[in-house]
Amino acid sequence: MNAPRPMAAWPTYPTLLRRFSRHALLPLAVAILLAGCGQQQQQAKAPPPPAVTVAKPVKKTVTDYDEYVGRFAAVNSVEVRARVSGYLDAVDFKDGQIVKKGALLFTIDKRTFKNALDQAQATLAQAKSNLAYAQSNLKRGQSLVKENTIAQQIFEQRVQAARNAQASVNSAEAEVRQAKLNLEFTELRAPIDGRIGARQVSPGNLVTGGTSGNTTLLATIVSTDPVYFEFTFDEASFLRYKRMGTASDDIASQRDGVPVSLKLMDEKTFDHKGHMDFVNNVIDKGTGTILGRAVFNNPHDLFTPGMFARVRVPASEPHEALLVPDAAIGSQQTQKYVLVVNDKDVATPRTVTLGQLEGSLRVINSGLKPDDHVIVNGLARVRPGQKVTPKWQAPAPAKGTPAAGAKSSSAKSSGAKSSSHVDPD
Repeated sequence: MNAPRPMAAWPTYPTLLRRFSRHALLPLAVAILLAGCGQQQQQAKAPPPPAVTVAKPVKKTVTDYDEYVGRFAAVNSVEVRARVSGYLDAVDFKDGQIVKKGALLFTIDKRTFKNALDQAQATLAQAKSNLAYAQSNLKRGQSLVKENTIAQQIFEQRVQAARNAQASVNSAEAEVRQAKLNLEFTELRAPIDGRIGARQVSPGNLVTGGTSGNTTLLATIVSTDPVYFEFTFDEASFLRYKRMGTASDDIASQRDGVPVSLKLMDEKTFDHKGHMDFVNNVIDKGTGTILGRAVFNNPHDLFTPGMFARVRVPASEPHEALLVPDAAIGSQQTQKYVLVVNDKDVATPRTVTLGQLEGSLRVINSGLKPDDHVIVNGLARVRPGQKVTPKWQAPAPAKGTPAAGAKSSSAKSSGAKSSSHVDPD
């Protein structure tokens, strides 16, 4: 039998420590080396500050405006109703067509009224015959009373008979005139120029006429050119307009009234021009508003009574303002801001108060200085407090007709910075 092999001696603690250090520190060193290489690669791949376009605000003479929603209303609106009763004989128009003043619209059966006219004329002829006899009898009585052939009483009776005969003639003539009017009223004609609505009664129906409130409505005509636009504004605005001299008495005194502009619900710009012609004389107690009215030409029948639209009314005297492109405006909840590049090329937010839109530019009422460099392009690539690479570019002028003084102000601003360039540090 072989003798058992003796067991190997256990390694000592220093030996175990050297073995563990040799196997454990090698991965750690590799990890540290890789981490250092990664940081160098990240530093090498860090992107440069985003490039943005900056521009100074444009100085321009503008006028502030208030906008209101209102409705169109016809200058003239007439309900066509019959003046005489009878059966409707004919309708002489098409529903919705444009009619001229005096155009025939409806015809009522005339036969009854022709008979009434003939009867009145016959009564008039009889009255004239009685008048001729009475006048002849009176003439003979004048000579007889002078000769005392007839008594004074008989003569006075002949005078009275002549007067009664004359009154009968006058009455018969009035009946003839009325009969002619009734016959004329059987033809209903347009009282104004305008567009007529749908007929309310078909031929063959009985039409109730007269001057009472239960007459039959046959149709309605509204004028189309010009047309009113009615809107309401609050008491504070009314006081501001009064102090500006653009309301009430001044509207009546000015030849063409206060100029206003209008846009329809499917339009983006206020291209329709008109003028104010009326402001009410009382403020409504229930709403605290007052009624205003403007007049617009409507040669193409575009505006229809009852249609909604927005009107723009001057709210200030012309004044100089700062404008920036509307795309440069940012929003943060309810606040509006622009990003301004400082002398260290850092984008700083500025809270601003906005005014109206002038073409592609937005009026800035407060929060901006004339010498500020506003980011007008690349706003989405920048965060507040971030360093940027700015490049100067003059902003595009507002579309449409510039206000007074805008051309010279824009040219001056553009000329001052046309060759400038903001270099990064």
